[in-house]
Amino acid sequence: MSRAAVSPAPGVRVGTAGWMYRDWEGIVYPPPQRGFDRLAFMASLFDTNEINSTFYRIPPASMARDWGRRVAHNPRFLFTAKLYRGFTHDRNATAEDGKAVCDAMDALVSAGRLGAVLVQVPMSFRATPENRAVLERIFETFAAFPLAAEFRHFSWDTPATLRFLEDRSVGFVNIDQPRLKGNLPATAHVTSPVAYYRFHGRNASKWFGPDTSNEERYDYLYDDKELAPWAERIRERRSDTNAFAVMNNHFRGQAVANALQLQHMLTGEMHAVPESLRRAYPAVRTFTAARNAPSQKSLF
Repeated sequence: MSRAAVSPAPGVRVGTAGWMYRDWEGIVYPPPQRGFDRLAFMASLFDTNEINSTFYRIPPASMARDWGRRVAHNPRFLFTAKLYRGFTHDRNATAEDGKAVCDAMDALVSAGRLGAVLVQVPMSFRATPENRAVLERIFETFAAFPLAAEFRHFSWDTPATLRFLEDRSVGFVNIDQPRLKGNLPATAHVTSPVAYYRFHGRNASKWFGPDTSNEERYDYLYDDKELAPWAERIRERRSDTNAFAVMNNHFRGQAVANALQLQHMLTGEMHAVPESLRRAYPAVRTFTAARNAPSQKSLF
């Protein structure tokens, strides 16, 4: 696809879930070197990044401010941030946790860098009145921020769920995941000014079960035929939305390769990337240019 053949999709930001992966070294990033900023490099390629570390621990506001500083060279860049698991998975979050999350998100808001807070619930979280009440409390606690809810179980794919989210101006996260029994299918729902799309890969054999790991679960590389229908869904969303398309198939930098691919499909952008990425994933050559090994000087 050439740049001239693309009609850019307005309000679309494409990126990856996270940026701190050791198995990206030598593929996406150079070997460890003093002064190289991985986040700043990612912000030179993409206009968003989903902060996944906030799911495991609540960052201090000072850290959130530093994240904003490190992407200052990209004026379009907005973060999304995954809500702390104490609210969605463990259900043991305290009022102090809520305040700490708000302080961190406020720091991103003040920097003009927050696109959405991602409220992701587990597969076991099914559509019941009790679970809707759990979500209601979460949405009330963080109502000051743009929110998007990600469900994994198909029971949430109903008109009632869409009305529930629309009434609270919360986005529905459309996901790509393996086509397995009980899994939410591919959707194209937009229930708020935030349109959100997450790509987890389709590694069905390693999706469930005790003999798997996060690295194996998200070990998947999309091809053009798999991404093209999603590009059309994103293009056809409501025109009054900001869209975030996030690749979570992070193993060995596959998320970066596919984010560049989807970004080119949607906007026609072609970035110069490390030759190591083009060697690892030859299909990347058709929608990127070569660059020398990334260095901090090349970002500014």
